[in-house]
Amino acid sequence: MTVDDAPTIPATGRADAVHAWSLDRTLQHLPLLDLPEQLRLRGYRTVQLCHFHLPHRDAGYLGELRAALAAADVALDALLVDDGDLTHPDEGARHEAWISDWVRDAEVLGARRARVVAGKTRTDTAQRDSSRALGRIATRAGAVRVVTENWFDVTADAADVTAILEPLDDAVGLLVDLGNWTGPGKYAELAAVTRFAETCHAKAHWNGAAVDADDYRRSVSTVLEHGYTGPFCLVYDADDADEWAGLDVQRGIVRELLA
Repeated sequence: MTVDDAPTIPATGRADAVHAWSLDRTLQHLPLLDLPEQLRLRGYRTVQLCHFHLPHRDAGYLGELRAALAAADVALDALLVDDGDLTHPDEGARHEAWISDWVRDAEVLGARRARVVAGKTRTDTAQRDSSRALGRIATRAGAVRVVTENWFDVTADAADVTAILEPLDDAVGLLVDLGNWTGPGKYAELAAVTRFAETCHAKAHWNGAAVDADDYRRSVSTVLEHGYTGPFCLVYDADDADEWAGLDVQRGIVRELLA
């Protein structure tokens, strides 16, 4: 299975995607089953859900959530498994089994992908160990595409990501987060991993009520210029409680660049 066997997303729709962490405060009052309809009403057609947002994991609830997504015509781009440490020196195998259980839930939900953390403990063999564990998880993943992310210390730079993914020969892909890496070398690092990227956290940095538009534009432009063709799942993470308004600001910037 290559980058994405799902239909190609038109350029005009690639910014109509949301990472549910952006709505974490909203979801404290809005049942998850009602989220797909709220996304549809605001013009969003793709979502990524965090594993910890699911209040239940029984088959009945997972079926209800899948039906709610289908009724709203909202695609589940990825179930984000935000916990587990594949490179833990003592508990790695247990964490791997726990993560695989969540990947099975992703399949029940109809997710295109499951995003798995490459590892949280950096050891001398962390990238090799992560690569092997991710490969094993992918072989058990059924119809779900397994991807990892440039997140935490095991994927601290492009060289780490490459060391993990290259040996897997496309068996595992990359969710590239535009905001996880910082510093003057950030854009070169993003450019170096874009070849692996099939989905994206389009995360902007905010200073109070002001978005860092220059950094956001440059980050989005970097992956576009290096061939990225997937969805931009917007990540709003700022102090203002109006999460929908923050998402609209970021969507406007991404749409401008896609146009």
